[in-house]
Amino acid sequence: MADIKYEITRHIGVLSENAKGWRKELNLVSWNDREPKFDIRDWAPEHEKMGKGVTLSETEIDALKYLLDEIGI
Repeated sequence: MADIKYEITRHIGVLSENAKGWRKELNLVSWNDREPKFDIRDWAPEHEKMGKGVTLSETEIDALKYLLDEIGI
């Protein structure tokens, strides 16, 4: 399997942290030298490993914000 290249271009914040130090974070991440996208996933303490996550475009993050605002969150 080919290596996946990533660069966290902007750390936005930590949503939670588990007992082993892994953190669920919201970041802007460039995957394989592409335009950075919003990314929510678990990361090991030094960002050397990652868990499964979801990557959202700016349009999708705007839609998510709209939906959360609609339900009062």
